Formats: sequence, structure tokens, C-alpha cells
Amino acid sequence: QVQLAESGGGLVQAGGSLRLSCAASTRILSFDHMGWYRQAPGKQRELVAAIAAGGSTSYADSVKGRFTISRDIAKNTVYLQMNSLKPEDTAVYYCNADTYIMDYWGQGTQVTVSS
Repeated sequence: QVQLAESGGGLVQAGGSLRLSCAASTRILSFDHMGWYRQAPGKQRELVAAIAAGGSTSYADSVKGRFTISRDIAKNTVYLQMNSLKPEDTAVYYCNADTYIMDYWGQGTQVTVSS
């Protein structure tokens, strides 16, 4: 059973930074993609950033230039560095990993940005 464990959420003022971590219970290169999604109250879950097995990355337009996804293959961990945070970034952030036939999710970590 694959497990994804997020950490690093919290409360931060607008303009501040946070780094989220997602530790996988298995080799992260076994996944086609790993990514971060977020869900704000009353809104649908949306993709924030993703990294493919080959290393290519993609970002939602709303976070380009502010967020960076990266990984440490030796630690089986994916990170989301979030800078210049805005109140609209407030959400529960979920780590996701997918293969051709399976989709895995973490429990989520709350990020709250105060104005």
C-alpha cells in the first residue's frame, strides 16, 4: 500500500514563504507523476504543480513564478516551495502520485495565509 505523508503547512502572513514536503513510502520514480493539489473551502480541488518521472515540471498559472516543485529521489520526497504567498493561496494542500492505473493521495496539510 503506497502512502504519501505531507508536512510543512501552517499559518503565514501574506508575502511569506512555506515549504511543503511529501514523503512517499516507495520509490518516487515508480510514479508517472507526482504533484500538489489544493482545495479551498467551497471550491474544487485544483492542480498546483506537478513533476514527471523524467523531471519536467508544470504549474498552474496562478502560482507560476512563486511556487517551485522539486524532489529528492534518495529521500523519496517531493517538495513545494511557496514564496510570496497570498491570502488566495489558503487551502488544504494534497500530495498526489499517479501511475497508468493507480492514483494515490495524501491526507492533506492546511496552509493559511493571513492578510
